[in-house]
This record gives sequence, C-alpha cells and structure tokens, in this order.
Amino acid sequence: MALAQHVDAEKIIAESRDHPVRKHTHDRQSTLLDIPYTSRYDVEIDLPRYSIPETGVNAKVSYQLLHDELLLDGNPNMNLASFVNTWVPDECNRLMYENLNKNLVDQDEYPAAQAIHERCISMISHLWHAPKGATALGTATTGSSEAIMLGGMALKKRWQEKMKAAGKDIHNPGPNIVMGAEAQVALEKFARYFEVEDRLVPVHHDSGYVMDPKEAIKFVDENTIGIFVIMGSTYTGTFESVKGMADELDKYQEETGIDIPIHVDAASGGFVAPFVYPDLAWDFRIPRVNSINASGHKYGLASVGLGWIIWRSADYLPKELIFELHYLGQTDYSFNLNFSRPAFPVLSQMFHFLNLGFSGYKRINENNLSKARLISRALESSGYFTCLSQIHKPKNQGVSNISPVISNAASNVIHGHTPENNDPTYYVEGLPVVSFKFTDEIKKQYPKVKQEWIQSQLRAIGWIVPNYPLPPAEDNTEILRAVVRESLSGDLARKLILDIISVTESLLNGAGPSYVMSVANRRQSTTTSPTTGKRGDTLDTQHISEHTTTYAKTC
Repeated sequence: MALAQHVDAEKIIAESRDHPVRKHTHDRQSTLLDIPYTSRYDVEIDLPRYSIPETGVNAKVSYQLLHDELLLDGNPNMNLASFVNTWVPDECNRLMYENLNKNLVDQDEYPAAQAIHERCISMISHLWHAPKGATALGTATTGSSEAIMLGGMALKKRWQEKMKAAGKDIHNPGPNIVMGAEAQVALEKFARYFEVEDRLVPVHHDSGYVMDPKEAIKFVDENTIGIFVIMGSTYTGTFESVKGMADELDKYQEETGIDIPIHVDAASGGFVAPFVYPDLAWDFRIPRVNSINASGHKYGLASVGLGWIIWRSADYLPKELIFELHYLGQTDYSFNLNFSRPAFPVLSQMFHFLNLGFSGYKRINENNLSKARLISRALESSGYFTCLSQIHKPKNQGVSNISPVISNAASNVIHGHTPENNDPTYYVEGLPVVSFKFTDEIKKQYPKVKQEWIQSQLRAIGWIVPNYPLPPAEDNTEILRAVVRESLSGDLARKLILDIISVTESLLNGAGPSYVMSVANRRQSTTTSPTTGKRGDTLDTQHISEHTTTYAKTC
C-alpha cells in the first residue's frame, strides 16, 4: 500500500462503483461464483483487501483473482537483477509437487527425504574438498542468509570458548568480525542480530572492488571471531581471495599467536568455482577455512528457498548449537534457526545432482560465462560503456590482486601458449555477471543523461537491469548489472545487447527517461548516433557482430 499519498485511490474506487444490483441471491456460492469471469466477481461482491473476508469464495475464483494479479509481475527469466534460479525441468517440477506437503524436520515420518538430505550434504562436502576421514557435517537452510547466521554463530561460540579458557573478558570490548564493504546484507545482519561488531574493509578500484587481504589484516585483533570472505561479489561477481586472506592470517598468527578462522560466503560461487576453476584454492583445501555456505537456489540450480552450510568437521560446530528433539517419534538433532521447512527444495537439489552430474554443471557454468563475456565485450565495443566486472579479461591483463592462484591455462598464456578462448581458466575468475557503466567520455559529453534512465527504459521493455551505487568509498560511481543464468538463452543474450545499445543511443540522441517518450522521439525525427554516425532510429550492429560470431562458435 502506498504511503503519504494525497489521493486515497481505494476511496475513489469505492465511490465510483455502480450501485450494486444483486440478482440470483440464492445459492451465490455455487452459482455466481462457479465460473471466475461470468460471476462478475469484482463488481457484485466487495472483497476486503486488507482483512480476511467473512465468507470465503469459490476455489476457481480465488485462483483466477490471484493468477490475474500476479500477471503484473515481471518475467522471471528477464530479471537480470537476481542470482536466483528461475527455471527447472518439468520432471523436477513434478517431483516437487508430489512432495509439497513433506516437512523436512520430521525425520521419523519422512526418512527417505532425510536420507536424500544427508546424501546432498555428503556430495557438497566432497565437492568442496572436505578433509579425508572427516565426518560430513552440515544442513540445508532456507537460504544463504540462514546459513551465514549459523556459520557466524559457530565462529562466535568457538571464540567465546577460547577467550574463557584464557581467562579473558568476552564482553568488553566484545567480539568483532571482518568483511569487505561490498558484503551482501545478510553478513551485516548476522553482526547486528547477534551483537558482533562488523568491521567493514573499504573496497576500491585498485582492489577490484572487493576486499584486499592486505587491507583486511589491519582490522583484526584478538577479539576477531573470524573473517567473512566472499566468493562472488554481488556488485561485480569478483571472487575475493580466500588463499590470500589465509596467507595473511598465517603471518599474523606467527607474529601474535592469535588464530583467526575463515568462513567463506560462497552463496553464488560455491556452485560455480568447483566446476570451472578446478585449480582455484578457496574451499576446505585451505586449512583455515572452518565453514562454507552456498545457495542451492542460485547456481546450484535448485528451486528457490534452499541454502547449504558445511563445516570442516564436527569439531567446528559447537555442541551448544545442537538441540535434541524427542517429540516427533524418535531422537532427532537440529541446528537450524528455522524449524519446520519444506523438503521439496532439497529434492530439487538432488534431482539436479543426479540429472546433470559434474559434467552437466560444468557445461552450464561454462555456457553462462561465455554469454557473460559476449555481453561484456559487446558493451565495451559499443563505445558507450566500460565493464567493472573482470570475467572477460585474460588473467595477465586483469586485476592482479584478486586471486594469486594461477591456473595451468593462465600459466600457459604467460609462457606464450595461448589456450582456447572459451576456457574459463584463461580469464579472471568470477561469476557470470556483467557490471558496466558509462565511459568517462560519454559522461563528459552528455552530462545531462542519467545512467539510471537505462534501467527505466529497459524495464519498460521487460528487462530488469538494476542501476545502483558501488559500496562506500566508491559510492559516487553507479553501475548497471546483469546476472547471467541458465535461463538467459543465447538468443536472449543477443536481444539484451541490442536493447541496451538501442536504448542508450536513444537517450544520447535526446530521448527522455520515459520509454514512451523515447519511441515517440524516434518516430518524429531522424537523429545521428553520437559515436557511430548512424541514424538514431536504426541500430547498427556491425560493431558487435564479431563477438556474436565468436559466441555462436563456442556455445
């Protein structure tokens, strides 16, 4: 409901109705309300919008009303603001529908669902290189937010135990946790909700807009419960260096004796890096990594509502956080913030593990990265934009301190052996994300054109491409960001490029922020593109054809 409006729209609607004429008042539920539209439901019956109706309505009408209202939502496949997976196969949908009414927490009643849950934990533990001989310990959550809370609480409890054992105060000055200023809000929520001081490390151009380990180490002390290291910035998709942070913490421990662990927030990267960057050390191969979280409903490709957290071993989850349950039929154990939760997202995850296998995930991730590189190159080739994301840049040309691990493919490049350009390891590691902004030349030449207008005009076409500022210290810079997911086909990627360039040329040629105004302007006049010299109402695609051809060959 809109707030602080001068006009009460609901009151106007009520006063503008025809006087109700109620015919056939007998058996209204079975007669008038049986067929959604012929019932003239919204005319003859006053359904309260913000309180429960005194009398319910026919199921068909309930469905139709909500179905029609939800048509106002955007198209999920064109929502490039979100990392959340928006498509699953029909067979997976059927599996989820068959199990909608199962509660995962009831392990005694639904042992098969629980067994699948445990198998998922084992598979993910192996994927993230849990130590051999260690018992796989983890749980599904309602998303990465809950998983981060659990990981952070484990760090805090272990820190408290260590401080108490040393006879030190745990309340004054109290615990702190270190993270980059580009951290997703869930990481800051943990600190605020569980009374931990959050120490945000500024990010900047020279650090690739992510946390620099050498800067982060300046923020730690004996009260630091751990470091949140992010495998995939929500701004640019760039991976922070887990190995670089661990190396700095190793040096710090040698100098001070203080042991500080790492929790890896791999919300998106946890189901990208293992498949396309096999040589990148970021997971349990690094001894200082205590726990890792990921979103199954992002690049894990599961249905929405699923996160995962895995601990290095049972030793890293304090027993204080584990609760025994006796009233569901047997003794069960729980260490979730949320209690009841559906089983179907976990079943969706297992479906994809079985259906795709390692090679399937690898193929999908490589394809996503290929499309993201295409979009990045095309936008930069247009002359209007520069990309802040790095995944289209060869490693020897990228930001050097993002990741110190050089894969075999990158090593070959440095020594003069050029690999195939569709090999992700040839480029700077990251998520399939395209973050871009106007070039300095365009901003200088067209100071009155606002970058946010591109977001508005694309939204009118159907694309959701957000425009927003970078984190503090760089928040005077705004970026547009497109997240590439499996549902963005090659044809849609091509259309996205054409639409972005078309909208941009329209704006630079004098169209206003409104898409309708832009179309009218193109119809009324013939203009000249500021960079290509072409007519403004005709998009010249010659300058991106080379990249489109490359994409067609590699996908």
